[in-house]
Amino acid sequence: MLVTVLRTTLLVLAFLTAILPMRNASASDRPSVVTAIEVVGKGDAFEIDLVVDGQAEPKLILLRNPYRVALDFDGTLAAAKLPAIDKTSLVTDIRHGLVGADRYRLIMTLSQPVRPKLDVTKGETGVRVSLRLAPGDDKTFTLPSLPKASASPAAEHRSNRPFVIVLDPGHGGIDRGATGEKGTEEKAVNLAFGLALRSALEALPDIKVVMTRDDDTFIPLNERAAIARRAGANLMVSLHADSIRYKDLRGATVYTLSEKASDSLSRELADTENSADRFAGSEWDQDAPEIHDILVDLVRRETEALSEHFAIQLVADLGKGEIRLINNPRRSAGFRVLRAPDVPSILLEMGYLSNPEDEQALQSEDWQKRLAAILARSIAEFAKRPTLGSQR
Repeated sequence: MLVTVLRTTLLVLAFLTAILPMRNASASDRPSVVTAIEVVGKGDAFEIDLVVDGQAEPKLILLRNPYRVALDFDGTLAAAKLPAIDKTSLVTDIRHGLVGADRYRLIMTLSQPVRPKLDVTKGETGVRVSLRLAPGDDKTFTLPSLPKASASPAAEHRSNRPFVIVLDPGHGGIDRGATGEKGTEEKAVNLAFGLALRSALEALPDIKVVMTRDDDTFIPLNERAAIARRAGANLMVSLHADSIRYKDLRGATVYTLSEKASDSLSRELADTENSADRFAGSEWDQDAPEIHDILVDLVRRETEALSEHFAIQLVADLGKGEIRLINNPRRSAGFRVLRAPDVPSILLEMGYLSNPEDEQALQSEDWQKRLAAILARSIAEFAKRPTLGSQR
């Protein structure tokens, strides 16, 4: 009962968060609204129809282990009740809700692979989105073509949104981070490179840069992730230059989030970075509460997949750009700063201040500009990735 009340409260809060800032917005800027949901029985197949007031651009997502099908609608809120269904031979569970301020998701758990078919038609009562699932096999469990209803000002507004990248120069203020043998402070290196990268990105079209800090300020780890979420970030890059006990080790490393570290070095670095919150006050002691629901879990899986995609691409681009990398430069660990469930995030160790050669390079403006140019190109390429559907 408590979990149900808490979920309902969170959905209401998400709805209010999305709708209140838009009270004075023009009609073209307001979110679409799901006004009706109907389950249609058609023999062995299963069909569900949604009526949307406003523009509907559904994103179909297919997942395995277990088989699941989801429909996502960006810029959309829910004002419809999910009808009760009897378990069928195809669909064993169905849920829906908001997984962001204005991102609606409907997800169905399946007993077997299906052949999905998606239709979008515009009528007098709004846009009707019909998803039909027919019995199939693993080969037919693939994305069909994704149709769109006729364009609207709201759709154009959403499609023209810039790619939002959050740059997070690690440490700052009372938290100096690592210190090199020559006295170089990590917080200064991270900020200098963050500003150089911002300049490189601002020269590119359709990219908006948000900084977690642009001066010598201490920002708790939870707040860094919260800044990315509030900005509606498409990607977050946390910048670091740590010190480790292996002084011969030098080069860049790209980290993604994982509850289990990929190796002992990654675990040590994560422990060091996570201890930064010892400088935070008691109000920052706790992580933001999360509801462990299938809706949020799916968002997290998408986020992790996108983070991995960018990490792999970045490592390849750094290698091509002749930036020195450590052995096995793609690693993972439980970095708290990367834990926003809906923002793809990576942590870039640009080098190690414990190594004299790296310490010298990290302070070089020419080296910083060269690395910034490579990273900016990687981000721009990631921003071009297809977003119509996904399949894992």
